[in-house]
Amino acid sequence: MKTEILKLLRESGDYISGQELCGKFHVSRTAVWKVINQLKEEGYGIEAVQNKGYRLNVNPDVLSFSELKSRMRTKWAGRNIVYYEETGSTNIDAKLLGEQGAEHGTVVVADKQNAGRGRRGRSWQSPAGKDIYFTILLRPEFEPDKAAGLTLIMALSVTQAVRNCCGLEAGIKWPNDLVLNGKKICGILTEMNVETDYIQHVVIGTGINVNLERMPEGIEQTATSLLLEGGKETARARLLQEVLERFEENYESYERDMSLVSMLEEYNRYLVNKDKQVRVLDPKGEFEGIARGINDSGELLVETENGKIVKVYAGEVSVRGIYGYV
Repeated sequence: MKTEILKLLRESGDYISGQELCGKFHVSRTAVWKVINQLKEEGYGIEAVQNKGYRLNVNPDVLSFSELKSRMRTKWAGRNIVYYEETGSTNIDAKLLGEQGAEHGTVVVADKQNAGRGRRGRSWQSPAGKDIYFTILLRPEFEPDKAAGLTLIMALSVTQAVRNCCGLEAGIKWPNDLVLNGKKICGILTEMNVETDYIQHVVIGTGINVNLERMPEGIEQTATSLLLEGGKETARARLLQEVLERFEENYESYERDMSLVSMLEEYNRYLVNKDKQVRVLDPKGEFEGIARGINDSGELLVETENGKIVKVYAGEVSVRGIYGYV
């Protein structure tokens, strides 16, 4: 009931009488009053006026089950939410849920991670109450070789959400990082459980640096937050809502086309590597070239000195800028 009352208060924008809430949920005024007090204790500014009812005045940066559920307008992405105040890793949690049969689109969210990791096993700093850590569980019906595009879809979705919600010109560092002003604000880790030629499930873990006032020592030159770059705090639940809405839309386009063709132009527009000199760290041998964008399979097209275009697959190599992180 708390989730539903919060949603009604947010969407109304005006007073809702206690009697109306009692009638809608078939509960007593005391039960409604208790829920209102719970919301106040969580930081929501709720005004109570006699003969008018309740009105939501302040919507704080709360990342909770009720806050997230009250915001979901998607068809399947995030309709089932599993929330933890603290966990080891949302990816590990989501993989366990996948093995237990959790539905497609289940989202695991944590206010804090204490064992998060990124690509190639790197640790991920995860303080409480500042950032967004979430993993979405997917059960694709396409072939395993198409799963590589899912990381790029999430990167595009987060970029769109940051631009829409924060007005900041986030860009994509192929294949799995987002950057602002040359510094990392988001990392994405995709893991897949495959049986022969069948995808059991995929989990996409995403960490977004949102309201950190300062970056941990040692990474301040390469990482930043939305707060540091934009100068104001961002409501994390609102941003996550936008990410999931954009992801659902982009995923369905990918399923329909079985390629990134419908997203290609926008993705390449946000690609910070594009037309930049890069170093490709390929186990078969490093080489340098100019990144020319991605193709509709998600491969990075790198033009070498002799004019040859090399297709770089995300699962095989890393790409680094010649003159810095990007």
